[in-house]
Formats: sequence, structure tokens, C-alpha cells
Amino acid sequence: MGDETARLTPPYGSYLLLTEGSDRMLISVTEGDTVSKPNDLVQGTLDLLVLKMLALEPMNGWSIGQRLKQLSSDVLQVSDGSLYPALHKLEQEGWVTAEWRPSENNRRAKFYSLTRAGRKQLQVEAGNWDRLARAITAVVRLQEV
Repeated sequence: MGDETARLTPPYGSYLLLTEGSDRMLISVTEGDTVSKPNDLVQGTLDLLVLKMLALEPMNGWSIGQRLKQLSSDVLQVSDGSLYPALHKLEQEGWVTAEWRPSENNRRAKFYSLTRAGRKQLQVEAGNWDRLARAITAVVRLQEV
């Protein structure tokens, strides 16, 4: 994508697409327009969401993506190209562990679990998100003159 601006029309314009790579665009949930994003915004948000899903219960990658989609009423859709590198990074950080075992359909799948360090990191990430959300809300709600 580089410095170019892309626009997605429905059905994509109504979703927040969490994607990987060096793209510097984030799709607006409400308008389908693109806005620039800081490098770490999407990755940090994805880490927070994955850690939260794994705090609920151990899951395989496919289940994490489906659960996020379900809980967000189809607003959050994570591509495999973003999810699996994020899971690998979280595993390298020591925030999740992984083990191969049969999935619900009896296929071999890698199941991820939150570690104690991962629970602590989830608290840090959630606190950071809360501060960011409050700051953005405060600015957005400013009265116009």
C-alpha cells in the first residue's frame, strides 16, 4: 500500500480489518474511509484482544479469530496473516504457551494458553487501552465553536 490511499466499499467498509505488514492504513469502522495509523496501534490492539481471548479459555488460532468475530458482532475480523504471527510473537515473549492436540473436529491443532506473565501483560495492555480510549473520547467530545 505504501503512501497510497485505498478505499474499501461494503461489505468491507463496515469492518475493522486487523491486518499485518508495513501498511500504514486502518479502515474506519463507520465510514469505510482510511486513516493513517501509528506503526504499533494495530499490533498492540491485536495483542490485547488475543490475550483477552486466551484469558477466557485456551483456544486454537482459528477459534480465536472466530470468537473475536462473534463477540464483536462481525466488526473485528482478523486475517490469518496477522493472527498467527501475533500468536508466535506472544509465545516468544512468554505470554502464551502452545501445545498440539486434537481440535473439536478431531484435527491436530495448536492450542494456546495464557501464562502468568501473559495475565500480567493483559493487565498492562488493558490499562494502556483504557487510558488511550479515555484520551481519544475526551478529544472527540470537545465542544466545537
